[in-house]
Amino acid sequence: MTRPVRRGQVRATTSIGAVLRAASPMLAVVVLTGCVSTMDLFDPERLRLALKDRGLDPDHVVVPFELTAEMRQWAHDVVPKSYSTGDKLRGLRDALFDADRMKLEYAWGHTGTAVDVFEDRRANCLSFTNLFLGMAREVGIPVFFLAVERVETYRKQGDLVVVSDHVAVGWGDVHANDLLVFDFSEHRNEGYKAVQPLPDLTAIAMFHSNRGAETLQEGRVYDAVSWLRTAVAIDPELAPAWVNLGVTLRRAGDLDGAEDAYKHALEIDPRMSSAYQNLAALLLFQGRIDESSEYVEAMRSIPNRNPYSYLSLGDISLRNGRLEDARRFYRRAVGLSRNDAEILAALGQLAFAQGDMRLARKMLKRAQKIDQENPRTRRLAFMIDSQS
Repeated sequence: MTRPVRRGQVRATTSIGAVLRAASPMLAVVVLTGCVSTMDLFDPERLRLALKDRGLDPDHVVVPFELTAEMRQWAHDVVPKSYSTGDKLRGLRDALFDADRMKLEYAWGHTGTAVDVFEDRRANCLSFTNLFLGMAREVGIPVFFLAVERVETYRKQGDLVVVSDHVAVGWGDVHANDLLVFDFSEHRNEGYKAVQPLPDLTAIAMFHSNRGAETLQEGRVYDAVSWLRTAVAIDPELAPAWVNLGVTLRRAGDLDGAEDAYKHALEIDPRMSSAYQNLAALLLFQGRIDESSEYVEAMRSIPNRNPYSYLSLGDISLRNGRLEDARRFYRRAVGLSRNDAEILAALGQLAFAQGDMRLARKMLKRAQKIDQENPRTRRLAFMIDSQS
């Protein structure tokens, strides 16, 4: 349920993960997931024991909110002991953005640790949360990670689609309408649909999953596998991490492992659209057309405002010879993102497949007006030229 919150007036959002797309229509998303039981892991030794219980070596797990001795001293220097809890939180916030002390800047697209942020002064929302939470706890304030539900946004980066969601720092009582939220966002004046406390272990798993997605984006596939296997070991119920692991295994050539990862994600969250899309694409790649179609059909009842999801579903339908379904999915994608060259070019490719050259040329002209260098736009142009 949505509850009123008081905000610390620090704003920022970035993706809590990336939608990863391969050569075949394949998507994966890392998002904040639903209700979880909060674990108070303020004691580093308790955290180490929890990691050991999951079969992990704590020395090989990055705890992103850990501080150095210099950082701990900095926190105590800027937050006097005489302050009330509220004043301590606001004092810490102000110090982090003070030009003479820290002056944090928003940086989209890289999930850093608290140490990373302290050293380079740049952060996205999860990076900021790592730093703020670590320092607030250092000065004695029992803050916690907070999943913030808002309308998702989407960005296309080459063959990657980034789905933006949000995480913040919370203090107070979520259930008593007495919650103070400190977040860091590039999007101003956005309301919260709902908030949900996250346990430390889930936040640590999210960090590893994000880093895995970012490492895969850099082309280091096997390093990404390592990050993502650690993520699902830390929190086996983090469905988006399983989806990202599936994408990474697919790129590593482990098709069976990828299929298992996608299905595991769906066992955790049967409404995870990215898992359906990835699985449908993988099965199509393997020639398992009927099975692929079943997962496409399963997507119909799942609410989704990601235009690139519908683009992917349209691609799958087109390759399956289901032209009317492809048209419907592409039209839905256009409705969500009217000025995307790739989506318009996809409609042109469909028109070409149906023999409607007039419409194909019309879609090509619209796509070229937006981005004539887009790979799909160029492919459509080549297809049309080859028929001239």
